[in-house]
Amino acid sequence: QVQLVESGGGLVQAGGSLRLSCAASGIIFSINAMGWYRQAPGKQRELVATITSGGSTNYADSVKGRFTISRDNAKNTVYLQMGSLESEDTAVYYCHANYNRFAEVWGQGTLVTVSS
Repeated sequence: QVQLVESGGGLVQAGGSLRLSCAASGIIFSINAMGWYRQAPGKQRELVATITSGGSTNYADSVKGRFTISRDNAKNTVYLQMGSLESEDTAVYYCHANYNRFAEVWGQGTLVTVSS
């Protein structure tokens, strides 16, 4: 069974930075796209950023220029470097992966709180 384990969330002041990590473990033959989503209180889960196995990236307009997604294919790990954080970035951040062609898995989520 494949699992995603996230780390790096926490409390940060507005304007600060945080780095999230997400490591995949289990029987993995190939991981295709990996990404980060977030869900703020009372809101629907939304895409933050995705990255393909080839390194192509996609970002939500709200985080462009502030967040950077990257991955280490050898470690089956994806990262999200977050900068210039705003109170609106407060949410539970979830890691997601498509793997072994047709399967997908979500992480348990990590809370990011930005204080103003």
